[in-house]
Amino acid sequence: MAEFETMRSTAAGRVGEIDEGLRTHMNKVYGTMSVGMLITALAAWAIAGLATTSDPALAAGQMANGTLLTSFGVAIYTSALRWIVMLAPLGMIFGFGAIMQRASASGAQLFFFLFATLIGVSLSSIFVFYTTFSIVQTFLVTAIAFAGLSLWGYTTKKDISGWGSFLIMGVIGIFVAMIVNMFLGSPAIMFAISVLGVLIFAGLTAYDTQNIKNTYLAHAHHGDQEWLDKSAIHGALNLYLDFLNMFQFLLMFMGSQE
Repeated sequence: MAEFETMRSTAAGRVGEIDEGLRTHMNKVYGTMSVGMLITALAAWAIAGLATTSDPALAAGQMANGTLLTSFGVAIYTSALRWIVMLAPLGMIFGFGAIMQRASASGAQLFFFLFATLIGVSLSSIFVFYTTFSIVQTFLVTAIAFAGLSLWGYTTKKDISGWGSFLIMGVIGIFVAMIVNMFLGSPAIMFAISVLGVLIFAGLTAYDTQNIKNTYLAHAHHGDQEWLDKSAIHGALNLYLDFLNMFQFLLMFMGSQE
């Protein structure tokens, strides 16, 4: 009987350690993601400030909506350099896997923050096309939706691992549709893409949250803290991308243009 009580106490203690470790792990994921999002927001705001001007004497160009651009703005928004600004973050996403394998956890985190900065640079044009109020409003709506979806993904007993392949196919589909619509220029198709994009990345938010939780539970007993730290950064990247894409698709039909 005494041995049974000892075993039960040991098991209960182990479960408690895992629960505490999981909370710490998830806090690290959300904390890293939040810092990345803050870096992106600050970078976007700062770059937009450097790229635009209200003084015609300082203007080197003008957008179709009448926004005056500095020479820096002309370079990143209208010249060939804009393609580098747009595609550099995509290249970093493809390189993230290699970084995760070779770099330390601190190196991977630094790479993530650099990626978040470049995303901010590429995203800065939203301040040219949308009002600041609508950007803030859409961000708050996205934050509320993200929090609810992530909480559900974390707490639900339902296994949603089967959603993964379907959602990834959806992501590929909407981006192909966006490329096609660049040539068609159909507002109706763009609206449909925006709605589907919000739904798909809403699903990915819940899916990725549950996956982060399950990955931790499957590997926590190994005791490899370096691996767990890298896993937290990878999870932060996934949730960061879910939030960012949901925000962008919401902005397409919620945002008020300048």
